[in-house]
Amino acid sequence: MVRKALVVMIAGMIVFSACKKEEKTRIAENDVLQLANAYYTNGLYEAAVRQYLQYLKDYPLPAGRVANTYYTIGDIYFERIKDYEKALEYYLKVKYLFPESPLQKEVGKKIVACLERLERSQDAMRMMQNEAALDTSGLARNRPGQVLAEIGERKITQGDLDFEISKLPPAVQEQFNDPQKKRELLQQLILQDLLYESARRQGLDKDKEVIEGVFQAKKALMANKLLQKELADKVKLEAEELELYYKANKERYAEKDENGKVIRQRSFNEVQQQVAQDLLMEKQQKAYQELAERLMKAEGVKIYEQRIR
Repeated sequence: MVRKALVVMIAGMIVFSACKKEEKTRIAENDVLQLANAYYTNGLYEAAVRQYLQYLKDYPLPAGRVANTYYTIGDIYFERIKDYEKALEYYLKVKYLFPESPLQKEVGKKIVACLERLERSQDAMRMMQNEAALDTSGLARNRPGQVLAEIGERKITQGDLDFEISKLPPAVQEQFNDPQKKRELLQQLILQDLLYESARRQGLDKDKEVIEGVFQAKKALMANKLLQKELADKVKLEAEELELYYKANKERYAEKDENGKVIRQRSFNEVQQQVAQDLLMEKQQKAYQELAERLMKAEGVKIYEQRIR
């Protein structure tokens, strides 16, 4: 009798524990999703992707929610991180794993855009032909912020505008505290998209000058990216270096009259930011010259200066 009662009690405890665990899981699911959204809204895009994937892994979700989450991850890679291969991966998941999703038309366009950016024009053309007859009804997008403008089916939100501003230099970003400046930027973004789509419809993406311009722009971007990568680890500033540089160049930071005569020596604290900028510039120039010499030596470059006219 005692043994039976004990078994019943243990069974009751297991049921109670399972109910509590289910309740805890339900709350945790909401927390995980809210955290992922918060990462996205605050520009922590890699963290947002990790959190969305954790959300998909840990909780049983309806097919529509899974498709929407994959699509959101694809958008993060496409629009924010600019990793078009990863974006393509998640858009393809939506296309082939969730064929009934109302996102199919939009995801088809995004796949085409990814393929174009990956310079797979023939694949993009085939995809465009396959997507031509798909229905666009029922499409819903979950994007941060209020919708500020609509271009056909595409919506531009406050989050999109804020993201574009965040890519500008800090000094330029300050100008967009003025709502009028934000309106002007929004109009510029809209016009740029309209002009681009119109030019593409006219076949200007195949124009020889455009193709050459794209190549030259890509070459310049790749070169700048390599420079950033090469110089990042070599150009670092230490506090001791700044003070030594200041002491060696004191006159440069002195206050002078119109004749160039020193009338007051500015302290290190007064000019520390300028000292840092000057030293950083010198280090960058030196590192750049060393990199240039190394690359030219490795490739056996010869310059015949006497032939230059």
